[in-house]
Amino acid sequence: MTTGLDVFDRTVQESNLWLKDLMARLNTKDRHHAYSVLRASLHALRGRIGPQHAAQLGAQLPMLLRGLFYEGWHMSGTPTKERHEYDFIQRVREAVPDQDEAEVRRGICAALDLLSGRIDRGEAIKLVHLFPQELRELWPRIIREAAQERETHAR
Repeated sequence: MTTGLDVFDRTVQESNLWLKDLMARLNTKDRHHAYSVLRASLHALRGRIGPQHAAQLGAQLPMLLRGLFYEGWHMSGTPTKERHEYDFIQRVREAVPDQDEAEVRRGICAALDLLSGRIDRGEAIKLVHLFPQELRELWPRIIREAAQERETHAR
């Protein structure tokens, strides 16, 4: 099914590719679950990085996912102050309450891995820098290591 408008068809197709990729990372065939994990993870990330960085990230998302990213956002409450993994996981878990803490953590890691592979690498590294050390563990190792290397060279 097409909409007859290339820009809409393209964003639906690209967004579906993101979902399929996340489904593979989560080892699930449940599209709704993958969507819920992606949505909750993007919202928690958006809140944690603040408005300026959220705008930079949003610009790199497919149009359909960009709308999902900004859905329900109240900039006055950002950036949020989670400094510990447990607190960040609980924020995401509020949106996917049918999952235990370990499943939510795996979902966050999968979503951040997906994001890291689909946005500009430099942008992903910048995002890692916005997280306290404990929360950086949720990001893929290769991006964390690149962020650490950048920090080392900056000194």
